[in-house]
Amino acid sequence: MKESTASDARPLWPVFLVTSLGAFLVSLDLSIVNVAFPALMGAFPDASRADLSWIVTAYSIVFGSLLVIGGRTGDRLGLRKVFFAGLGTFSLGSALCGAAPSVGLLIAGRVLQGAGAAFLLPASVGLLLASVSPARRSQTVALWGGVSALAVAAGPSLGSVLVAGPGWRAAFYVNLPVGVLAYLWGRKVLPSPAAHSGEREQRPDYLGAALLSLALGALALGISELERRGFTDPLVLAPLGVAPLLLAAFIRRSARHPAPVLDLSLFRAESFRIANLATLAYAMAFFAVLLGNILFLTEVWHYSITRAGLAVTPGPLVVAVVSGFAGRTAARIGFRAVLVPGSACFAAALGWFALRVGAEPAYLTQWLPGTLLMGLGIGLSFPVLSAAAVSSLPAARFGVGSAVNQTARQVGGAIGVAILVAILGEPGRSGSALVRFEHMWTYAAGMAALSGLIALRIRQPRTAAVTVPTPVPQLQAAGARVNVDELG
Repeated sequence: MKESTASDARPLWPVFLVTSLGAFLVSLDLSIVNVAFPALMGAFPDASRADLSWIVTAYSIVFGSLLVIGGRTGDRLGLRKVFFAGLGTFSLGSALCGAAPSVGLLIAGRVLQGAGAAFLLPASVGLLLASVSPARRSQTVALWGGVSALAVAAGPSLGSVLVAGPGWRAAFYVNLPVGVLAYLWGRKVLPSPAAHSGEREQRPDYLGAALLSLALGALALGISELERRGFTDPLVLAPLGVAPLLLAAFIRRSARHPAPVLDLSLFRAESFRIANLATLAYAMAFFAVLLGNILFLTEVWHYSITRAGLAVTPGPLVVAVVSGFAGRTAARIGFRAVLVPGSACFAAALGWFALRVGAEPAYLTQWLPGTLLMGLGIGLSFPVLSAAAVSSLPAARFGVGSAVNQTARQVGGAIGVAILVAILGEPGRSGSALVRFEHMWTYAAGMAALSGLIALRIRQPRTAAVTVPTPVPQLQAAGARVNVDELG
């Protein structure tokens, strides 16, 4: 196929739609599985909640560990080739999840999904940028990001309908027709931008990604088993002891490898360090609450899965509406002025849940106000954290910097879910279930507040020109650079 550039006469909309399908699949999977979790607990009654939590954390760990690798591999081998490889791996993982007869195979499928997503997402936006002129990149990437926001917002309601109808397996099988459509259409319309010669000489650090995955997996295992087994149990002590050693080995390797998973030189920029630390703390609250709220509605209020999915949907809808406003406002008054109120709203919403939500259902007076306030807080802060993380970096380092920020988000999510499991324990244990969920909301409120306190140290860059907050190293080669007021 003839090499494609942004100046080609080929229409943009088919490329946009195909690459958006890839983003839709990845984003939908971040939220739809949370809705299916109660059904999975019923389908595998012999598995502990800690065992089942790996269905969520395995995806986050692998996705976060391989995201930078996925971007570098696309640069090295070609975006089109990596797009189809990621799409095929993700679809294969979805099929394995849907057909899995055991928890072990289901987790294996989630590992494949996470790996596929880490290669699919960077390649999809890289192909899109290769097909559009520099003047239109800001608008195009914003629309592409809107598709991701739509998928996250649709996840709870779509997941609840699928799980309540065909069953939990449909939450994974739904990816297959979308994947087939993206493959067949993509073979016809996707360009073939040349691989970047500089990247060919630098093989990505696959061993470093493995070390990071093992370190995070060991940490999550130790935390999630803590409540069930106790601190002195070998299955808790051993992974918690090994995790720091693996993490130290990973950092040492990252300092020496020419194409590391974690580019340590980026952390010389103070705003980058602070924003990623704030992202880590924020994600530890965010991912715990995404799953925890569904579990509360089904276990304490005894909502059906359909009703629970619909009950949490207003929050993501508010996020989708507010996030554009947040980006434009951050351009005018600064990142800190948006991040701190956003984190405060998020923490206040979680405090509302902890103090006002009772054991008896009261959706309009107790749940809905907290959900709307939480959506406002997340919409103000989460997108702006990504922009703040890369704002102080030079344009040539934006792609890998943005990917590192997304890695921090996934790492925080994996740890947050493990802590959630440790707080809630197993269903049916002695004591009040409501009290355990109150502890979960209190923990998450504390992490959200901590993120806001960290964000107080984020400085607005001297110039308002920053790069688009997208987790893709390919932007580095594409040279995308837009104004911060176009982030929404």
